[in-house]
Amino acid sequence: MQFSKGKLSNDTLIDLYHSILLPRMIEEKMLVLLRQGKISKWFSGIGQEAISVGATMALDSDEWIMPLHRNLGVFTTRKMPLHKLFKQWQGNKDGYSKGRERSFHFGNKEHHICGMISHLGPQLAIADGVALAHKLNKDKKVSVAFTGDGGTSEGDFHEALNTAAVWELPVIFIIENNGYGLSTPTTEQYRCKDLIDKAAGYGIEGIQIDGNNILTVYDTIKGVRDYCIKNQKPYVIECMTFRMRGHEEASGVKYVPKHLFEEWEQKDPIKNYENWLLKENILTESAVQTIKNDFKKHIEEELQQGFLAAPIVPNTPEEIADVYAPRGIIQQTIIDNSSLYAPIVQGAQQEKKFINAISDALDQSMQRHPNFVLMGQDIAEYGGAFKVTEGFVQKYGKERVRNTPLCESAIVGTALGMSLMGYKAMMEMQFADFATVGFNQIINNLAKIHYRWGQNADVVIRMPTGGGVGAGPFHSQSNEAWFVHTPGLKVVYPSSPIDAKGLLMAAINDPNPVMYFEHKALYRSISGMVPDEPYEIEIGKAKHIAAGEELSIITYGAGVHWALEYASKNPRRSIDILDLRTLLPLDYEAIQQAVARTGKVLIVHEDSLMGGIGGEIAAWITEHCFHLLDAPIMRCASLDTPIPFNIELEKNFMAYSRLGEYVERLIQY
Repeated sequence: MQFSKGKLSNDTLIDLYHSILLPRMIEEKMLVLLRQGKISKWFSGIGQEAISVGATMALDSDEWIMPLHRNLGVFTTRKMPLHKLFKQWQGNKDGYSKGRERSFHFGNKEHHICGMISHLGPQLAIADGVALAHKLNKDKKVSVAFTGDGGTSEGDFHEALNTAAVWELPVIFIIENNGYGLSTPTTEQYRCKDLIDKAAGYGIEGIQIDGNNILTVYDTIKGVRDYCIKNQKPYVIECMTFRMRGHEEASGVKYVPKHLFEEWEQKDPIKNYENWLLKENILTESAVQTIKNDFKKHIEEELQQGFLAAPIVPNTPEEIADVYAPRGIIQQTIIDNSSLYAPIVQGAQQEKKFINAISDALDQSMQRHPNFVLMGQDIAEYGGAFKVTEGFVQKYGKERVRNTPLCESAIVGTALGMSLMGYKAMMEMQFADFATVGFNQIINNLAKIHYRWGQNADVVIRMPTGGGVGAGPFHSQSNEAWFVHTPGLKVVYPSSPIDAKGLLMAAINDPNPVMYFEHKALYRSISGMVPDEPYEIEIGKAKHIAAGEELSIITYGAGVHWALEYASKNPRRSIDILDLRTLLPLDYEAIQQAVARTGKVLIVHEDSLMGGIGGEIAAWITEHCFHLLDAPIMRCASLDTPIPFNIELEKNFMAYSRLGEYVERLIQY
C-alpha cells in the first residue's frame, strides 16, 4: 500500500490517524461487550474505516452524509459523543432515537447525518434532495451517500443516479465494495467488470480507488467535492475494501474463503497507515502508544457514563406525540366549515371547479413560501396530466416547477432530502396507482423519520385517485387504506372545491408528510364558491354535510356526492351525511355525533370492502358507540376485484351501484 503525503501537513496526517484509529478501538470494545451481552447487535466496519473517515474528513462539517450500518467512522469523525452513541446502541432513551432504533439506524441534524433504513437504497435519493437544495441555494456544498456492492443492485440505486445525472446535482455516491452482500459474493451480484462501470450508463464520471488507503480516500473525496461544486454534477466513487467480520456478528464468516482474510489482513487500513507514519517519522512509537492509551481511557470513561443511563420506562402519551412533528404558527385564515352552517368566510369568493381550487392552493403557496418546490412527471411545460400546474413554469421557473424522470421512489426520497435542508416539497404522483413504486420511501422513510430521530418530512404527495372515468385497473384504484395504516403519515381526501383548496394549503403548511387524495372524476364535474385569499381547512376535522333523522352516511371523496345525489332523488328519506375529509387522523368526535343523530350508520367508500377504512370505522363505532346504535353498522363498498376498464363493468364494480339497496335495508331494519 503506497501512501503519498502530497501537500498535507503533519498535523493533518496525525489528525487522520486519530480519526481512523478511534472507530477501530471502539469496535474492538463493542465486540467484547457484545459477547458479554451488554449490547444486542453489532454491524462491524473493521477493515473499512478508511472510507468512512476519509470521506467525512474531506467534507465540511455542515455537509450532509447518508451513512449505512458499517460507517461508525462517520459518526465519530463528526464528534458525536461516545457516551451518547453507546446509549443509542444499548437502546436507551438518552440515545439519539429514544430507544426506538437500533445500532446505526438513526440520524442527527446537528451533525448533518441522515439515519439509514434497512432497505439501504433509499438513502441515495435523500442525498439527491440535499444536493438539489444546495443547487437552488447556490451553496458551494455537496451531499454524500454511501451504498454497498449489494445495494447497487437495487432499483433505488438506478433511480437516484439517474435523477442526479438529469438534474446535474452536486452529490457524491460512494460504493463500499467489500466483496459480499451478507453472504452473497459480488460474482452473484453483477456482471459488469467493476461497479464503477455503472456510472457511465448514467452519464456520470466515476473512479475506482483503494478504499483501505486513508490518504487516497481523503484526497479523492477532496478533489471530487471540488469537481461536483464547480461543475454542478454528480460523481461515483467505488472503494475497494473487505469486510473482516460477518455481515453482523451473529452471521459469522464461514462462507468466506480463508485466503481472503489472509490477503486483506495485509491491507489493513490502520496498521499500514500507522507503519507509514512511523517510517516517515511523523509519529513515534511512544506517541502511537500514548494515543492508544488516551483513547482506551476515553472509551472506558465514556462507557461508564453510558452505563449510568436509567432503564427505559415506557411513556405512551410521549410515544404517540412523537409520531408527528409539531406545527409552527403560520398566520393564515382558518375557515370553520365543519358544520351545516355556511363557512365563516371573509373577502371575495368565486365559483371554481374542483381542479381550479387545487391549482389556486398550489399557486398561492408558491407565492407564500419561496422554499416550496413542485416535482412530478410532465408538470412543467405540459402542466401535468390533468393540467393542474398549467402556466406555473412560466410564472415560477423550472427550478421550482420541476419535470422529473420516471423515478417515483427517487423523487419521494429527493423531497425528503429537501426537507432536511428546510425546503417544502410537493410531489405529484401522476396517478395514485403509481405510488406503489415509491411505496418504500413513503412508508419507511417519510412516515417514520420523525418518530425515529426527530427529523420532520415537510412533503406533500398529491394522489389523483378513483374511478368513474373508464381508466382501468392501473389508473383508477382507490388505495388510500394502504396509507391510513401507517403512523406518521396524514391522509386527506376532499370532496368539494372549498375543501380542496383549504386542505391542500393546510397540508403544505404542515411539517409532516401528507398524502393528498384528489378524485379525478370530481376535477371538472364539481364546482363551488371558493375564497380568493389563502385559507386552511384544519386537517383532522370532518364536515357535517346534511342533517337527517333516519340514517347517517359516513363517507368521503366521491362518496359524498353519491350520498347527496341519493338524498336529493329520495326526499322521503331523512339522511344525515358526514364528510370525513381527513382519513388520518380521523375525527372520532364527529363520527360519534353522526351515530348519535340517527342510531343507524352506513359507511360508504369507493375502495374495495376488504381492508377498507370502513372496517376500521365500524370497529371503532362498535367499541365506543354501541349504546347509540339501533341497527348493525353496514358498509357499502366496491367489489373485492380489481377495478375494470369497461364502463358497464366499472359501474357494477362501484359502491354507488348498491347504495340504494344498502340504505333501504338499513332503514327497514
